[in-house]
Formats: sequence, structure tokens, C-alpha cells
Amino acid sequence: MALGIVPRLKSSIINIPAVKNNEFLYKFLDSPAGPFTIHFWAPSFKWCISLANIADMQRPVEKVSTGQQIAITATGILFTRLSLVVVPVNYNLASVNVFMAGTGMIQLYRKYAAGQLLDGIVPAEEKKE
Repeated sequence: MALGIVPRLKSSIINIPAVKNNEFLYKFLDSPAGPFTIHFWAPSFKWCISLANIADMQRPVEKVSTGQQIAITATGILFTRLSLVVVPVNYNLASVNVFMAGTGMIQLYRKYAAGQLLDGIVPAEEKKE
């Protein structure tokens, strides 16, 4: 007997005849990385970070944070690898992280092309009068 609300909800939904008869829907709902697990919802909400980064492409380059874009790119690269190694393999997590790394690299290229890549990271030299 399942103790929590999510396992009870899952068993109620996957036992609906329309779901049981639809092989694709049944496999999706019963998957170890399906919508009744954190493995589904965490990457789904992580897409918001990538979408916000796309929206930031309209911002002036000087308002884009180099440190933030380095973090987004590094996170995307590292967690893409991790998502393909852990069990269950989570392709939703892999795709969102590839997208995060890509948008971060584009933003870093924008900073580089504008000659502002190191602004805010390397302290400016003091002006001598």
C-alpha cells in the first residue's frame, strides 16, 4: 500500500482504462523519470532559466553579467553529462542543460565581441594622475 499522496495519485491515474489502453501515455506516466517524480519537474522548471536567458539577448551587452553567464554555461555543460550517467537517464534534463550551455555561450560571445567579457571580473587598474 502506497503511503504518500503522489503514489496513490499515480496508481489512480494509470489505472484509468483510457490510460491503460494507451501504451505511450501509460509508459510516460509510469516512467521512473515521469511526471510523478522530481526527475520530471526539476528540468521542466529549469527551462525558465534558459527562456530568461533568451529574453536577455535583447538587453544591452553591458547589462549582461559575465559571472552569471559563466555559471549558466558551466552548469549546462556539467549537468548534461550527469543527466546521461545517472539512473534513470533523464533526456529532459540533458536537453535543458544543452540549451542552457548554448544560451550561456551565446551571451558570453556577445560580451567578447563587444570587448566587455572581463568587465566586472578583473578589477580596473587605478588611474594615476
